[in-house]
Amino acid sequence: MSGSNELERCFINVAGLSSVGCINKIQDFLLKEEGIADVQIALLGEKAEIKYNPEYLIPSQIVTLIQSLGFGARLIDAKHSEENQIETVDLHIEGMTCSSCVYKLERECKRLKGMKEVSVTLMTSRGTFKFDKNVLGARDIMKRIEELGFKAQLVTTDSKTSLMAVSHKKAISQWRNSFILSVIFGTPSMIAMFIFMYLIPSLSHAPSTSANLTNTSQHLDSHGQMHKQFMIIPGLNLENLLMFLFCTPVQVFGGRYFYQHAYVALRERTTNMDVLIALATTIAYAYSLIVLVVAMAAKHSFSPTTFFDTPPMLMIFVSLGRWLEHVAKGKTSDALSKLLSLQALEGCLVSLDSDGTILKEETINANLIKRGDMIKVTPGGKIPVDGKVKLGESVVDESIITGESMPVKKKAGCIVIGGTINQNGSLIVEATHVGKDTALSQIVRLVEEAQTSKAPIQQLADRIAGFFVPVVCLVSVLTLVIWCIVGWIRFDLIKFYSPYQREDDQDVSNAEMTIELAFQFAITVLCVSCPCALGLATPTAVMVGTGTGATNGILIKGGEPLETAYKVKTIVFDKTGTITQGIPSVIKYLKFVSEDVLSSRVFLNLMASAENISEHSLAKAVVKFCSKALKSQNFGRCVNFLPVPGCGLKTRVLYKPDNSLDTELVYRIAEYEDLHKLIKTSKDENKLKNVERSSDGWWNYEVLIGNREWMKRNFIEIDSLIESEMEKYESKGNTCILCAVNSNIVGMIAIADRVKEEAHLAVYNLYRMGLEVYLLTGDNKRTAENIAKQVGIRKVFAEVLPSQKARKIEELQKSTGKKVAMVGDGINDSPALAKADIGIAIGTGTDVAVEAAHIVLIRNDLIDVIGAIDLSKKTVKRIRLNFFFASIYNLIGIPIAAGIFLPLGLNLKPWMASVAMALSSISVVCSSLMLRFYKKPTYGSLKTQDYLKYLHSGALSDSQFSIHKGIDGFETTGSILESIKSSRIGQLFISKEVNTFKKLDNQSLLNIPMEDEDMEMTVVHDSTKIKL
Repeated sequence: MSGSNELERCFINVAGLSSVGCINKIQDFLLKEEGIADVQIALLGEKAEIKYNPEYLIPSQIVTLIQSLGFGARLIDAKHSEENQIETVDLHIEGMTCSSCVYKLERECKRLKGMKEVSVTLMTSRGTFKFDKNVLGARDIMKRIEELGFKAQLVTTDSKTSLMAVSHKKAISQWRNSFILSVIFGTPSMIAMFIFMYLIPSLSHAPSTSANLTNTSQHLDSHGQMHKQFMIIPGLNLENLLMFLFCTPVQVFGGRYFYQHAYVALRERTTNMDVLIALATTIAYAYSLIVLVVAMAAKHSFSPTTFFDTPPMLMIFVSLGRWLEHVAKGKTSDALSKLLSLQALEGCLVSLDSDGTILKEETINANLIKRGDMIKVTPGGKIPVDGKVKLGESVVDESIITGESMPVKKKAGCIVIGGTINQNGSLIVEATHVGKDTALSQIVRLVEEAQTSKAPIQQLADRIAGFFVPVVCLVSVLTLVIWCIVGWIRFDLIKFYSPYQREDDQDVSNAEMTIELAFQFAITVLCVSCPCALGLATPTAVMVGTGTGATNGILIKGGEPLETAYKVKTIVFDKTGTITQGIPSVIKYLKFVSEDVLSSRVFLNLMASAENISEHSLAKAVVKFCSKALKSQNFGRCVNFLPVPGCGLKTRVLYKPDNSLDTELVYRIAEYEDLHKLIKTSKDENKLKNVERSSDGWWNYEVLIGNREWMKRNFIEIDSLIESEMEKYESKGNTCILCAVNSNIVGMIAIADRVKEEAHLAVYNLYRMGLEVYLLTGDNKRTAENIAKQVGIRKVFAEVLPSQKARKIEELQKSTGKKVAMVGDGINDSPALAKADIGIAIGTGTDVAVEAAHIVLIRNDLIDVIGAIDLSKKTVKRIRLNFFFASIYNLIGIPIAAGIFLPLGLNLKPWMASVAMALSSISVVCSSLMLRFYKKPTYGSLKTQDYLKYLHSGALSDSQFSIHKGIDGFETTGSILESIKSSRIGQLFISKEVNTFKKLDNQSLLNIPMEDEDMEMTVVHDSTKIKL
């Protein structure tokens, strides 16, 4: 048999396993077959994992072999099986200093057998590793990381925050101590350098004498000025002695971290920023020491120019830069820290009796709260978990979660978010989501994943950083060689620029002057080069950008969506729950009989009593409206309740009048309209007056609520005026519900899913930004057209099946060749959200939609769509600015350091280069931190005078508007019937009412009892009511 490297693996579901004997039977049989190397079978899971050589047999043959033994066998999807074998582990990695470290870690870990994907992030000190758990394990990865000279620690949910905080504190402390040590010894060396360079007066030529402190020697410095040397012994002056004494401790102790990391890197045959620093300081120190010893051995009358000032200067500024850099890095994750700090540590668990009286209170850890627990939240306290208010009223500050600055009123039945602040009044909250399922925990998880992920441009930066250090070392060597060649060919240039310009001193050879200047330029090249700025350009901006987005209610899932969002040129909106509120509400109430026949209070009570039992979303809208109008929820009792899917309901309502209530209340409702004078009198109207009454005061009414079809089935005549009123509202996309009492139609309620107030403004500004806007909905053409014209969308695709939405996105991507964004909230939107270049989910939508999207809007506000695109633009602009600065810094700094512009007077000393190098990293981080001051667009800032003029200019003209039925190139049914069938709720109905669908038309479909709020609803909105 061939080697194990050629083996493949397949997974087979085996049915009929009853004992270990069955497993042994199959294993013994299969292992006899040539080409099968290993067989592992799980009895309980009924799953076999088989390693085989594809040169001898294929999986289908193995299935046949198992079936020949009398067992059922089925090949499990290879892709699905492979995904089950992939494991992901997060590791906290200490010791990374620059992008070269990241590149090295990713490169080496990818070489491990079984490793599928590696992503290491410098800013968060985190690495995500995906590997085949049958080949590789977390310990193997950690061992390899430690071999590379880094420390790795497994990240768990509980340790995630503490590890990041400890890592930041440790790094800050480490570089602060290194800086202090370097300053203690480096500052005197800097003072000595400036004193000997500038403060000691120039002297005229004087004869050199022997070695004692009173003797002096003279030589010209690099500026051509006479420099007095206080000679101690021949070859050694006071300046070099002091610089040596101050430099050595810094070289040995201050630079220990650089040398440790450089040693590990070189041991693994890689390079990083620490290698450059170690090379620069070591070469400068070693060269200075060697030339000084040679001068003393030769008993020169002068002391040579040395670079003892370079290590202290370099260590001071680099350690200062690293210290400030880590402090700034901590600032980039402030948004995440702020979110984490919101999590409540404790909660007050209470027990209630049937009347809501608190029987017992107990303070417990927030992690111990379970679903269904009753939690008491006092004024000023944090709400520990997501829940629903059971008792009490208050206002809650949700600004840190939703970005909404105004406190939100909460009462019984309202949803509250864990981590928000209860401002006044006590609340009793029933826990609905706890632990990892809370909104705050999910937000934190999304932000962490976003900050750990890499933008595509960062991957390029990491690759550049991987080659940067070797290239810089090569440039430094070339600089040394080229200047040596220049000195050999044109020594007059060297003599002109060299610190040794004395004509009266014959102890300095031409070679010595040349090497001196060449080494200065070579060391300066090493000092000035900085891959850190390139490596920090993207991750710092991504961290600050995603964090800023989170605090503004915009969750961006990683660097790639953040980098891509600004490129979007086409944006597609779903209708229900996205453009519209997603909640049906009553927009008109018409009454067709007079008050003396049936009062409005009785009519509304009858409607609410009948619909209160139904779970239909339209029924809930009716009950809510009636409760508001009556200011009461004291409804009647229903008997013989009969719901008919697709038509309506029929029931008997027992109603007991309450004369103490305000009978005139209904006339103050804006939606109310009395049309009884226009309706011709019904011959059965007396049935409304002569109501059956029981001895205890209950009135007995027969109530029918539904559509036209339901009235016709019950032989109730619909007046022409009633019909015209229904058509009037249906033409606007409303759903009209008729109510008949005792065989008389007494009223109608028009229900609609209202357009969001900010939708028109959001669409207007998207057009202003140059985007093409589409509306994509499963609703009928009439409704879709009505909504699109109200919000100003010019291109509409109506009656689109859920399965076709993703294909429409793909079609737009191919036809335009541009980036396409999809905005939605429902289950049927999730394939389209995933297919789009950028999927934007409304945070109030379904979990499926939120998971499929790339950007999540916590607030149900379309203005945040503009905010997400604008934040992407600002972040990418900042990344480009960082890259430009980092690139220009190196492209200009290295040539100047190499002495190319020396004839123009541009020259850098090694200590100057070290200052510039430290400042480059700090400036990039500080540049990214500017994103913390980003303010997202608001309704008020976008509602400009130009918008108001546009708003009052009139609706879209027909020439500007286009609507398509279904998707071009795809077959549609001409109704939303198939869309309903293909949705999740449709499948539920099909299983229960198979024949119902055959009889329903578009209108009756809207009255099917639903529990799925993702169903497309008909919609209306009067554009004249947009609040200005």
